[in-house]
Amino acid sequence: MNRKKKINQTLKAKSKKANAKLHAANKNPYIAKAERERLAQQALLSADTNVNDVPVA
Repeated sequence: MNRKKKINQTLKAKSKKANAKLHAANKNPYIAKAERERLAQQALLSADTNVNDVPVA
């Protein structure tokens, strides 16, 4: 590989890495399957208690 091509290749790789680092925050964090199940159970329980707390007229 000639010198210009090698320099351009390394600069392009560095810029791609820097750009990827800037946009990495947009990705949602991974939530484990067990954690999703626990959150779903809590949501169901809170929804059930909210329905039972409402007085019927």
